[in-house]
Amino acid sequence: MTSDTTALYQALAAHDPRFDGVFFVGVTSTGIYCRPVCTARTPKAANCRFFDSAEAAEKANFRPCLRCRPELAPGNAPVDDAHRIASLIAHRIDEGMPNDGAGLESIAKRFGWSSRQIRRMVQRELGVSPMELVLTRRLLLAKQLLTETTLPISEVAFASGFASVRRCNDAFNGRYGIPPTQFRKATPDIRSATTSSDTFRLQLVYRPPFDWSVLLAFLGARAMRGVECVDGDAYLRTVRLGTHTGWIRVVHAPAKRALVVEVTHALTPVLPALLGRLRHLFDLSARPDVIAAHLSRDPVLADSLAGHPGLRVPGAFDGFELAIRAILGQQITVKAATTIAGRYVAALGEPLETPHAGLDRLAPTPDRVARARVEDLTALGIVRARAESMRALAREMAAGRLSLEPGARPDEVIPRLTALPGVGPWTAQYIAMRALRWPDAFPKEDIAARKALGGISPGGAEAVSQAWRPWRSYALLHLWQAASRS
Repeated sequence: MTSDTTALYQALAAHDPRFDGVFFVGVTSTGIYCRPVCTARTPKAANCRFFDSAEAAEKANFRPCLRCRPELAPGNAPVDDAHRIASLIAHRIDEGMPNDGAGLESIAKRFGWSSRQIRRMVQRELGVSPMELVLTRRLLLAKQLLTETTLPISEVAFASGFASVRRCNDAFNGRYGIPPTQFRKATPDIRSATTSSDTFRLQLVYRPPFDWSVLLAFLGARAMRGVECVDGDAYLRTVRLGTHTGWIRVVHAPAKRALVVEVTHALTPVLPALLGRLRHLFDLSARPDVIAAHLSRDPVLADSLAGHPGLRVPGAFDGFELAIRAILGQQITVKAATTIAGRYVAALGEPLETPHAGLDRLAPTPDRVARARVEDLTALGIVRARAESMRALAREMAAGRLSLEPGARPDEVIPRLTALPGVGPWTAQYIAMRALRWPDAFPKEDIAARKALGGISPGGAEAVSQAWRPWRSYALLHLWQAASRS
């Protein structure tokens, strides 16, 4: 176990699920050991001992907690896939796992398990069956649509993932005792919900504070022209999820502590996947209070923390899209990379009609990039080495050998990325930070970060960063803010 117990205690205090299974904590005052996601009162730091595994905690004579049940924690060993599979299934549900169980079969095949074993894992890990998990997610989304939109009940049912209106009605009656129509009538502010013939709006809430202006500026500077853009105080982009295409527009509503998302009706069949991706893109699940409390101990970050409370780490709407943009940005300026990315989209992206100027392309897919010749890419101003990197990445993702989605293990994905031609440690860490949503990523080679730290070496930056763990991704954003002001 790392000697940096301060970082581990901060992760424990945050109850961040991204650290579940990474370590266990034994409490000397009770003799019990827990997972970092345990809902029990956080013990004093002086009473905590940290362990790599449940076995190590028990060897030190700690008893397992009956509340968080350490035996359910995901393990670090590659053979311990239970929690990863359960998490993946939850993600695939949002991505539109079929009702007939075909999604379970495909996941089972990927891990070399039977679908029966998969069902047992999900039951053990999450306390519900896969289909019960599906039902809960669909009901919650349906409730939100009934509350915030005037969509017809039939559209609400299908947008939430129900196969028919009857199934939606049965689910509401069975779980809540009333049909969807009565639930909507009982909502006091439904008359204020607005919609149009082409779009509707939903809210995505967050924990304040939220530095929308910095996040918007970051995304705008790196936007792939044609696919995404920033217009005033709004972020817009085209969307392709499966066979469904459309566009979204996102604005900040600070009084509601939410982002308001305008969505085209064409995307209602994939709404769960869309909303999940937007939560990752805008880092809406972050705990800014916990993160700032830890990082503010370092005077190097103090000014940025004071000036930008609620700074978020921008995520990725699509892992492949982000990885391509990261490769294009290697060893050139952000502005130059954005220009080249626009040419790349214009050449390989499919056209899409929208009412917004400059928003007219879908992001190129891995299959399309994998088929592109090196000469096709170099003609866009992309150096040959970058073109080879892009094609290699596209082939790995098109073949399903590489997955860049939230929750994927950084210790597995980063080596896979750096094994690709032309993909260095900086790029791999950057992709882990944004596409995998890893809160402790830190590209120690980053020039801007090293400049903000006084021009130190990569090794020096790595050493300094240890005090920021497990929130080094957020510290990096603050360093970039400091560098931009100097």
